[in-house]
Amino acid sequence: MRVSMLAFCLSLLVSVAPAADSLNVRMVGNWPLGPARAVALDSARNLAFLGAGGGICVLDVSVPGSPVKLSEVGTSNTVLGLCYLDSLLYVADNGDGLLVISVADATNPEVIGRCATPGNARGVAASGEYAYVADDTFGLRVISVADPAHPVEVGYCITPDDAYGVAVSGDYAYVAAFHAGLRVISVADPAHPVEVGYCDTPFRAYDVAVSGDYAYVADHAAGLRVISVVDPTNPTEVASRGTADYVRGVAVNGEYVYLADNAAGLRVFWVGDPVRPMEVGYCSVSGAAKSVAVSGGYAYVTDGSLRVISVSDPFWPAEVGHFDAPGSAADVVVSGGYAYMAAGGLWVVSVADPANPVDVGHCGIPGGARCVTVSGDYAYVAAGDSGLRVVSVSDPTHPTEVGHCDTPDRAFGVAVNGDYAYVAASNSGLRVISVSDPAHPVEVGRCDSLSANHVAVSGDYAYVGGYDDLGIISITDPANPALITNYWVTNAHGVTVSGYYAYVTSDPYYLLVIRVANPARPVEVGRCKIAATKGVAVSDGYAYVAADGVGLWVISVVDPSNPDTAGYYGVPGQANGVAVSGDCAYVAYGEMGLQIFQYSGSGVGETPSVEVRTAKPMPTVVRGVLRLGDGGRMTGDGAELLDVSGRKVLNLKPGANDVSKLSPGVYFVRQAQAQAQAVRKVVIAE
Repeated sequence: MRVSMLAFCLSLLVSVAPAADSLNVRMVGNWPLGPARAVALDSARNLAFLGAGGGICVLDVSVPGSPVKLSEVGTSNTVLGLCYLDSLLYVADNGDGLLVISVADATNPEVIGRCATPGNARGVAASGEYAYVADDTFGLRVISVADPAHPVEVGYCITPDDAYGVAVSGDYAYVAAFHAGLRVISVADPAHPVEVGYCDTPFRAYDVAVSGDYAYVADHAAGLRVISVVDPTNPTEVASRGTADYVRGVAVNGEYVYLADNAAGLRVFWVGDPVRPMEVGYCSVSGAAKSVAVSGGYAYVTDGSLRVISVSDPFWPAEVGHFDAPGSAADVVVSGGYAYMAAGGLWVVSVADPANPVDVGHCGIPGGARCVTVSGDYAYVAAGDSGLRVVSVSDPTHPTEVGHCDTPDRAFGVAVNGDYAYVAASNSGLRVISVSDPAHPVEVGRCDSLSANHVAVSGDYAYVGGYDDLGIISITDPANPALITNYWVTNAHGVTVSGYYAYVTSDPYYLLVIRVANPARPVEVGRCKIAATKGVAVSDGYAYVAADGVGLWVISVVDPSNPDTAGYYGVPGQANGVAVSGDCAYVAYGEMGLQIFQYSGSGVGETPSVEVRTAKPMPTVVRGVLRLGDGGRMTGDGAELLDVSGRKVLNLKPGANDVSKLSPGVYFVRQAQAQAQAVRKVVIAE
């Protein structure tokens, strides 16, 4: 029996939590690109479609050594599998099922259809009027795409274990079913798919490709399995070969099979005689190879980015080009209309229009960027084993590393104050590095009596979050930083300081509010429970908390002793770092890139047309004392101070009102008049 491949199809492994709901927070925009895990090809138009995090890049590969991005399109979730057929791109979109994207105009891809699936869509194949989705614990789903704008599930077949990959040939779908090996499912009647045969494999079947009478299975630690499917009801393994690492993806082209072999890169096997496969070549890649597609003498391998490897001589495959994709976004800072993301490298995204963020430049960072801050014309990046990296961003479209300073242990966090960078260097504590000459940063001091994962600087003190405590360190003399005190917390995930308070996210899932008016005697005054807290930023009386797998939470800290949830927004993925600029919160969202939100409050706004009748004009900015005239007394009515969410925080009286214990930020004075209520905004400053 002869069967032929109908499309380039690949499948992958990742799991993301389903989307949550929202309260008082809306999504403004996103730049959802992340690590590349899937690729499909349109060889007729020399296009590659790269599934990168929560989006897809459309690449012109007419010159394979220099892929050029033509466009990008966001998806609802992380892209785990792609299949191209007849100007349509079918997307296995993890927890959001199947997406159908028209790529008839490669410069303007458009999502035209969606079909939810009950599981996590990990792989997809297409043939004729049907798409076949490997849907994790829910097996194979058969979806009619006769009308691509309205795809609809017409049948399914549950597999004994999780369906990870799928290939279709003739009347059969071949499913890589993890511990259940290869399952052969008849789809002659798409409404009633039925398993007709199977072949167990020794380990975990991740992916499958079919050519002629053979199925080639990527079986993780058990390498390549060659299975005869000449009789689909009795598939039989005829050969196997081990590989140097764990096989995740497989493609077949002519007499050769190409394996994405994790850290061992691309492996090439001759299968001219399928019973006696032989490895003939390999090519290392920078990352971990997860998937592969082959066309026109080139293999396209995803390893977080895209590697283009010439296989015109399969015995000597060689990388000829690449296209960089972001890594998992770990941190973000916003400065001058740009968001700077620590995402594998340093990525610069223009957020001049937050609804339409656009990447404008990036700089590779050895060791991988963990944390970033910007001061003046420089970005300072904590780069794990590669210490501190200094990147010039005077031209944000061409960020360029100009200097670096090694640290004794992994650099996880960084803050800059004046001519000094303060680096949280894990078990080597806090390192103080002079950056007065950014091209030649040099360590001038250290405090290594504590673990350090995160750092914030305020005034003469550095606040260091470690595994077991919040360390408060005097940096009056940067050459001799001195530990003032340790305050016990469990595994600080993030720390920031605003006014007299330090805000610390820690296990087991708390935002802690710690008064540090006297840094030698910190005192916890409040806490708010939030699942899986990570980064934290504070602005205008609100703490914005990135919560892993949960989303963005907005906590009112107007009354620091009573932090309270004011809003939230759930997005699938791993929320790590958060920054606030203007009226937007920017979240480094792991594989979903950059997500931009706006907290809307609960409807309190300043009254534009009602005069507040006070004996003297009420100041817009106050410090310590808020003075009211006798307007309330004249009418016999009182006044209240509200936070931005509309919650009353203080009853006000005519004359002086002590507001020194409230967090700095925006508030509203609501005061009754004879004919109406008036609302006026005030800012309580430090």
